[in-house]
Amino acid sequence: MLLHVTHFTRYDYTPPVDTAQHLAHLKPMNTPSQRLVSHALRITPQPVQSNESPDVYGNARTFFALDSTHEELVVTAESVVETSVPQLPASVARELPWEEVRERFRYIKDSHYDPAAEFLFPSRYVPRHDDFAAYARPSFAAGRPTFDVAMDLALRMFKDFDYDAESTEISTPAVEALAQRRGVCQDFAHIMIACMRTMGLPARYVSGYLLTQPPPGQPRLVGADASHAWVSVYLPGADGPGDWVDFDPTNGRQPGEDYVTLAIGRDYSDVSPMRGVLHGGARHTLNVGVTVQPIEERRDEAASAARAEAGPVADNPPSGSLPPDNKDIP
Repeated sequence: MLLHVTHFTRYDYTPPVDTAQHLAHLKPMNTPSQRLVSHALRITPQPVQSNESPDVYGNARTFFALDSTHEELVVTAESVVETSVPQLPASVARELPWEEVRERFRYIKDSHYDPAAEFLFPSRYVPRHDDFAAYARPSFAAGRPTFDVAMDLALRMFKDFDYDAESTEISTPAVEALAQRRGVCQDFAHIMIACMRTMGLPARYVSGYLLTQPPPGQPRLVGADASHAWVSVYLPGADGPGDWVDFDPTNGRQPGEDYVTLAIGRDYSDVSPMRGVLHGGARHTLNVGVTVQPIEERRDEAASAARAEAGPVADNPPSGSLPPDNKDIP
């Protein structure tokens, strides 16, 4: 599937900002099931400095600096991504019991270090708490394969939690969202990660986008989509390294070709789309709009718009004849 993604961000500042430095994670990744075809980042006002580099997790990050007074900042990222249905990596031991995976990551002095172990530890938005273990345990039946554990946990969360954009904020602790059984995709991803880590299994945060469908008969609304978040769980190989497999607790499914991966990290703090340090601008308002659209649909809309702009095309009369109702023609 070929998808076009537009991510629009606008900050309005009061009073104006004097200088600013920003970091953006807005460029989609290349993965086994995703290929970045094109990407453009437009920033207004024009930065005095801008550069792109990979972070420790392989995410593309863009640093830019503004040294002139400004009352607004507009950042628009446009990407074209080719996606396919993710396949379970051949290196993964699909039936490996979760207890065996936990034992592989138990700390033993001088033992081999697996890089996935970094995603076992607490992080800024994913602390350790007994409530996470209590919620997770029903999914962790003895001898159950890790894949099945993660899928069951995602499905339980889908059934137990209500999506409510008004119930939480970015700063809401995951344990609070767990207690109230409501939140947004960011909360659900943090809760599932906390459950997996508390039980001794590595899990990481994935940010990205999801292609949504408008109601039947309704046009797609530009900017009506939003960033999405889900979870990646590490599944070892039978006798060696394994790979990461994704699960979406918000929708109770595994991501498919309708998902676009933007960045990965320990939690939201590693992959936030935009953050920065400002001098001035004590108050601000933020407007964000995301549009995910199949390329074919986008081309059809462009063609329709071009035809509408050109106006109706009159039939050409036969050569040498007069058009109908020509009595007023001298």
